[in-house]
Amino acid sequence: MTKRHDSTAEPPPGPGEPSAVPLEFAAFCELHRPRYLSYARVWLPDHGQAAGAVQQAFAEIAVHWRELLGSSNPTALAWQILRSTVGEHTRNSGPPAGHPADDDLAILHYVVGLAAPEIADVIGTDTASVAGRLRRTMLREASGW
Repeated sequence: MTKRHDSTAEPPPGPGEPSAVPLEFAAFCELHRPRYLSYARVWLPDHGQAAGAVQQAFAEIAVHWRELLGSSNPTALAWQILRSTVGEHTRNSGPPAGHPADDDLAILHYVVGLAAPEIADVIGTDTASVAGRLRRTMLREASGW
């Protein structure tokens, strides 16, 4: 299995990303950018388009950063922003709008190469929930064979 995320794949900060950002936001970006980029590259094979979608998502997350931090699950809300942004970029050439969230788990696991704990960190949920949803997705797909 090939892992499609690595720190060398990180795009440089874009023109819309402020240079003086809160330390927490910078750390969040550093942690999630490679995984977000790997996910975006599944739907947007052109590296520039994928990097642009991730940059746009981070710009949106930055706008709502204080609000996200005040929520019960900032990582889950940030993931929804990323999914939505990638979806906007793929409307004409990618997956159907509103593809099931469990498909994202399968993509993160089988295509990107993340283990259940890593997926849980990326999408803002617990490992047991990810593992159970991956099992259900696998069983659902196997029943269609």
